[in-house]
Amino acid sequence: MRLLSLLYGTGSVPRTLITGGLGQLGRGLAKALRGKYGQENVILSDIIKCPDATVKPYEYVDVLDMKQLDTVVVTHEIDRVVHFSALLSAVAEKNVPRALQVNATGFQNIVEVCARHNLMLFCPSTIGAFGPTSPRHPTPDLTIQRPTTIYGVTKVYMELLGEYYHHKFGVNFRSLRFPGVISADTKPGGGTTDYAVHIFHAAKDTGHYKCFLREDTMLPMMYLPDTIRSAVEVMDVPEEKLKLRVYNVTAMSFTPAQLLEEMKPYYPNLTVEYESDSRQQIADTWPEVFDDSGARNDWGWSHGYDLPKLVRTMVTRIDPDNPHLRTL
Repeated sequence: MRLLSLLYGTGSVPRTLITGGLGQLGRGLAKALRGKYGQENVILSDIIKCPDATVKPYEYVDVLDMKQLDTVVVTHEIDRVVHFSALLSAVAEKNVPRALQVNATGFQNIVEVCARHNLMLFCPSTIGAFGPTSPRHPTPDLTIQRPTTIYGVTKVYMELLGEYYHHKFGVNFRSLRFPGVISADTKPGGGTTDYAVHIFHAAKDTGHYKCFLREDTMLPMMYLPDTIRSAVEVMDVPEEKLKLRVYNVTAMSFTPAQLLEEMKPYYPNLTVEYESDSRQQIADTWPEVFDDSGARNDWGWSHGYDLPKLVRTMVTRIDPDNPHLRTL
């Protein structure tokens, strides 16, 4: 509790609002934060009605509606906002005007509300915030960022605007650039790294997978529990330890071919064909290896899942009756 008192005042527990909370990261982070701070202190929100009682407390919140944001912050006495509302890379490319609304204007509204009410703000960034002129192997925290997707452009805007509001208005803004996030529990949300989830379901269901990236396309990846833990940890780091407002975090890098090789002992008959689509052009501009030494040195980030552990965990979760789990 000493760390909490330093951040939020003696004896207090932070109350957190999560926007876009029904996506890949929101429910998992809500579960982690509720386990740490209490169910009633984490408010999930999204732009659909509450799907079931397990996600409550829950609010309908449109990040494009500033008045609604103000109301929910005041009503629930919010201390921190976790802003997940965004259109991901492939989806955003198909609807650029909507991506600008949600990813850019939505963040403008959020950071302004946080400035007005003196709230901490955590908003994830992405490997997509880099571009073809960025160093790819490895990609450091601070380097040239010239993304070629609207998703990447809006994330760079988010990073810079968050840093501006920190320096200009004192907003306690924090961000992590996440790699591809792999999860057995949630459906992919339209990202370029989603092949690494699709392939496990295809291996179980049909034994064949058509991959939309080339077999040699290397990208940084992380298993969802590591991703969630990194967000929880960086939000609780005392400000004096933060040398940056935006950090890279990662766990591993691999190609589709390397992932297939690691899966072969569990699925010896699995076949993969490679037929790249528009997502290949996106992947070709992204980092191959993330340098996250800043996060490791400044606030102690450390991943828990490497590639072998990731694969075994995914097979266990998605295909628990796989006969090879007992012998490997």
